[in-house]
Amino acid sequence: MPNPTSRLLALLTLLQTRPSWTGAELVERLEVSPRTVRYDIRKLRDLGYPVEAIPGVAGGYRLSAGTSVPPLQLDDDEAVAIVIALRTATGSASLGEAAGTALVKLEQVLPRRLRGRVSAMRQYTEAARAPGGVDPDLLIFLAGACRDHRRVRFGYRTRDDTESRREVEPHRVVQVGRRWYLVAFDPDRGGWRQFRLDRMTVRRPERARFVPREAPSAADVVHGLDAVFARHRAVVLVHAPAAQITGRLPSTVPVELVDDERCRVHATGESPGALALNLLMLDADFELEQSSPGLDAALATLRRRLG
Repeated sequence: MPNPTSRLLALLTLLQTRPSWTGAELVERLEVSPRTVRYDIRKLRDLGYPVEAIPGVAGGYRLSAGTSVPPLQLDDDEAVAIVIALRTATGSASLGEAAGTALVKLEQVLPRRLRGRVSAMRQYTEAARAPGGVDPDLLIFLAGACRDHRRVRFGYRTRDDTESRREVEPHRVVQVGRRWYLVAFDPDRGGWRQFRLDRMTVRRPERARFVPREAPSAADVVHGLDAVFARHRAVVLVHAPAAQITGRLPSTVPVELVDDERCRVHATGESPGALALNLLMLDADFELEQSSPGLDAALATLRRRLG
């Protein structure tokens, strides 16, 4: 194996396929001298791979867990399997954008010869996405547009079914609860906006490149997305100690101390029905101090269904 790079990759592949190898086994498999094996082991260590020497009469080497993730050497079957697994994981509402960004990175370097195999497997296998799940192809497209600083054009349907056409400068795809959002700058409206992916009809390919703007802070993004869930509000007097109720709620929900046995909760929800369920999850008696017709109707529906 005269090519040093090919030899190094072959050694790495061997170390990744078994818990350990003796020096003699590596010499035989790679058809090189023991000195060359030791040299290549040092090169792998220099590249960040945690290769350990195994003491003993026979001696040997193993690839151990390190403090960071070095590049992995995958064969064709492994690469295809990981792409399919990531597509399935990305379609799940229970996972964050990590699966999507990993999928973008892998598909970017996937050899052309393997893309046909991936397409064939997708054609004949299908995983049902949970409510709130996102189409992996859409996530890949938007993540790529964010990375490459290219505008995207899409039709958007609001909560009241109003249709509009947008062309925005995408910044980031984020997941909040069971929903996915695109955080982007809308030049026509002169400000940062959040768009639910399941309400978008995206036109492809991407549009022209843009110069990235100063992005909002993480706190501003969270605040903007939280406003989506805060459209429906209620203030309730809860007949339970504040310490008890605080332990059942996210840290972002305001809880006021009234006395030793009562507290006041400022609850929010994405919809009247979601807000009603949030109140039931307090698992304590409560009185509505501030409500809305939508919430009153949702609570009445729950009372009727529960008999």
